[in-house]
Order: sequence, then C-alpha cells, then structure tokens
Amino acid sequence: MNNSLRVVYFPDSFLEVNGVAMTSNKLVGFARKRGYPFLCVFAGKKTEVSQDGNITFVSLKRSALSFRMDEDLKYDPLFQRHISLVQKELEKFRPDVFHITGLNDVSIMGAYLAWKMDVALVGSWHTNLHEYAASRLRTKLNFLPKKHHQSFAEFLKKRILDGAKLYYKMPQILLAPNQELIDMLSKGTGRTVRLMIRGVDTEMFSTEKRTVNDNILRFGFVGRLRAEKNVRMLADLEKALLKAGKKNFKFLIVGEGSERDFLEKNMMTAELTGFLEGEQLSEAYANMDVFIFPSETDAFGNVPQEAMASGVPALVTNQGGPKFIVKHGETGFIAENFDDFVKYSAELIDNPEKLAEMKRLSREFALSRSWDSVFEAVYQAYNEAKVFLDGKKKLRKKK
Repeated sequence: MNNSLRVVYFPDSFLEVNGVAMTSNKLVGFARKRGYPFLCVFAGKKTEVSQDGNITFVSLKRSALSFRMDEDLKYDPLFQRHISLVQKELEKFRPDVFHITGLNDVSIMGAYLAWKMDVALVGSWHTNLHEYAASRLRTKLNFLPKKHHQSFAEFLKKRILDGAKLYYKMPQILLAPNQELIDMLSKGTGRTVRLMIRGVDTEMFSTEKRTVNDNILRFGFVGRLRAEKNVRMLADLEKALLKAGKKNFKFLIVGEGSERDFLEKNMMTAELTGFLEGEQLSEAYANMDVFIFPSETDAFGNVPQEAMASGVPALVTNQGGPKFIVKHGETGFIAENFDDFVKYSAELIDNPEKLAEMKRLSREFALSRSWDSVFEAVYQAYNEAKVFLDGKKKLRKKK
C-alpha cells in the first residue's frame, strides 16, 4: 500500500455532533499521527485555509440561504460558489485521491472536482438518508390514514435511494458499514464495495467511569431524540415493564431533539440529561446497565458500540446496521419486534448473573475494535481506487 497518497476529504459532517463528524475527526487524527499528507474540506463558521503540520484545512462558510437538515446540519444551495477557491488549494496540494461521504453540499463539490480534475474518488456510505426522510415524512403526515402516509413515505424512500445509487456510481471504490449495504450498493452501482466499520475509543468509554452503585438498573439511550430514532418506543417499553410488575429500574436518556417533550410528558422514571459530551458522556454511558437502541434506520450505530465499550450490553432492532455489532445472547439481544424488547429487558432485570456476564463480554468485544485498523483498511481502498483509475487512464491513452 502506498502510504504517501495525498488524500482530500470532503465530509458532510465535521464540526457537528453526530457519528459522521466523529468518524471524520478520527480519520483526520489518524492521518496526522501517521504523518500522511491530508487535506480536509468542510463547512465551517468562516471561509479560511489553515495548516496544522501535515494536515491542511479548508473551511467554507455556508450562505444565508442554507436550510436545516438536522439539529445542527445544514445544506447550502449556493455552496458551489466556493469551487474556484477549493480548486486552487487542490492544485497546490496535488491530490491522488478524493473521499466523499454523502449526498450533501460539501461532498457534491468533491465529486464534481474529482471528475473535473480526473482524480480517483472513494465514496463512503454513512447515513441511510432514504430511511430518515421516510421516517420523518410518516411523522409529519400521521394525521392522514395510515395507508396513505405509508405509501407516500415508501415512494419518497425509493426515489431518494435511486438517486443515491446514481450518485454513488461516480466513485471507483465504495465503503459501507455493514453487509446489507455492501450488497445493496454493489448491486445498485456495479462498483466494488469494501467494508468500513467504526472503531471505538475504549479509554474514553470505559467501565471505570461508572459513578453509581445504588442497585437501580438503568436502561440507557444516547442519540438524537427524533422520529427516525424511534425513541417513543422507550416510553412504550417503560409502560410495559411497569405493567408487568417490574420495579427498581429507571431510564437514562442522553440527547436533544423534537421528541424530548413527548418523552418528558409520557415517562415516569426517565432522567433526560440533554446533550452531553466528554467526561459527562463517558460517565453517563458507564452508569447505564442495558442500552436500548430502537432505531431502525441507522447504517452502523456508533452509540451501541460506545455503550458496549462502557460495559453495557445493547438491545437493538433487526433492522439496519446495529444488528451486525451485537452478538445475540452474549453482548446483547437483537429484537424482532416490540415484544422482544420487553421480554429481553425483563430477562435482564430478573437475571443479574446473566447481565453481569453480558457486561463483561460487551467490554471484551469493544476492545477488539481499534480505529487504526479501520483506517488502515480505508487507505487500502484509497490505493485501490487510484490503481483502478490509473489503469483506465492508460487505456484512454492507447485509444
């Protein structure tokens, strides 16, 4: 593998608080630590170019016409006005490979410039945008009969997914976080797709950060309190457990979003902390006993893995990426439906020995997921994309 590859990265999230931004910053940190030449183009508070050792940062300010896509993520329809500035920086940098991360203003610029400059392109899939959009539409249209808002949502999901497949035909090599997405992208784009899992910081997230010992079992959740995360199920789960006569438990819910008000009004045992980071977040994870992740739309699921690093087994759905992280019956459970969430939660309340063993196995699993091994595989994909495009260039010259 050519470790001197000059990589330009166009993340759709970098300064925001989400899984893509966290992964993006870890990738920059990996390149910095290894001394690899690396240029990162991202949406920032102001337009400026800065240098930090072997890392070049190009921050681009979004316009006043930007609109909100999530809690702190926006899209700027005028973002491409920065193309000339970015191209000048790229010409100075002399890139070998571009890396884009999604369907947004930053990555669209990266895809266009890779084509214009005839540079190898790698695309990574981080967010199931089609699932998110469909989930939010169902919530917006729930005043309609169920069959109508379901059909609208399915139509939107299919159209967005078709557009995403077309977009992801541009890179030479694709990266995806689980086998289902690998199969979908391979079939839909005809491209080679490699696995890109996520690592976890086992020093930041650790059993040693626990500060409670009151014999109360805490069910935990960390993430955006939005419809696509299916967080109302937490209220349903609490109600079902109370109805079944279970006691001495509570819910610890970390995050912000439009569903917070609903959870505050409809849960009896929940502590809602709002957004946490740093040591406060580490402590919150470690103080949980069972992690509940009801989302059916996540492509990977960083938070269940962070929970497991904290010694907290995870209950996840059988939809999306988190089911590929959890080993059923050992580091958590994979629920087929809501009744399974109730059954497995009650089982762990009633069986502290089983819970203790799952906690141990969860931490053990997390210790095997290093970020360095993840990004070494990413650099192999960069090299593969460059070799592929170089081969095509030679064929063009022969013609």
